[in-house]
Amino acid sequence: MVDLSTTVGSVAFPSPVFTAAGTAGHGAELAAYIDLSSLGAVVVKSLAPYPWDGNPAVRVHQTPSGMINSVGLQGPGIEAWIENDLPALIASRSRVVVSIWGQSVADYASAAEMLAGVDPAVVSVEVNISCPNTEHGNELFAHDVAMTEEVMAATAACGLPRWAKLSPNVGPALPDIAAAAVAGGAEAVTLVNTYFGLSIDPVTRRPRLGAVDGPGRPGGVSGPAIHPLAVKAVADVRAAHPDIPIVAAGGAASAADVVEFALVGASAVQVGTATFADPRACARITTELDAWCAKQGIARFAELIGAARFGD
Repeated sequence: MVDLSTTVGSVAFPSPVFTAAGTAGHGAELAAYIDLSSLGAVVVKSLAPYPWDGNPAVRVHQTPSGMINSVGLQGPGIEAWIENDLPALIASRSRVVVSIWGQSVADYASAAEMLAGVDPAVVSVEVNISCPNTEHGNELFAHDVAMTEEVMAATAACGLPRWAKLSPNVGPALPDIAAAAVAGGAEAVTLVNTYFGLSIDPVTRRPRLGAVDGPGRPGGVSGPAIHPLAVKAVADVRAAHPDIPIVAAGGAASAADVVEFALVGASAVQVGTATFADPRACARITTELDAWCAKQGIARFAELIGAARFGD
């Protein structure tokens, strides 16, 4: 029997396979297909302290080995989520990670305050700072060291362990951004959100996504195509900061992908785009991971974390 349990900061999970924010709905939508309690955690779609309509259609377009999206963080707001969506997750016996976002530092602070004292089913808050903000031009909070630390510090009122979801679009600055997130109070970092991309219809000559109005406002590319890039991002942060717990995300679609992320330092892995094609993906990958470890003689998933061999 393989022990798939893992820890992210101060929180223990029975499995390293999580859903990814934005890909499994706000509640227990996937319960029609899988036993949510069998997953490590359900990470809900990012929530603001107020309802948000998101971007105009078209929001998603398929790309080779993935997709590009500009959904715009549509959501009911935290208050409505607690009332309408959280009960089903509690009933499913899920471990819930709430992803929050805002347009300002004050928004993030409000979102965190609204989660203070929430049901114990909520085990962590993922602070999505890799989304557009209005206090710093068209950049992202996670593109700036000082803003990253400020936003993370502003979310302390939730009283829960916090993870900072970071953008890969900062290149070699990513380890510095990760360190700033921890300085602001993050217990862990989630690596990575989508990579910036652009898709143009060759017939209309216009962007395929409704909210994209130029190169300065791109879509986000996800799926297997970005997996090697995400693995590199995790490896870079792990090398620079071996003590920072990492939750990996980026194109995971198989047990091998999960293992690859673990080898470069991830304690858990979020599965996102694969769920759009197969709503049972997380359960399938969990089963595959157990079988893979057993075949390789791995008794505990934790043995794989950071075990990649470089230069020998």
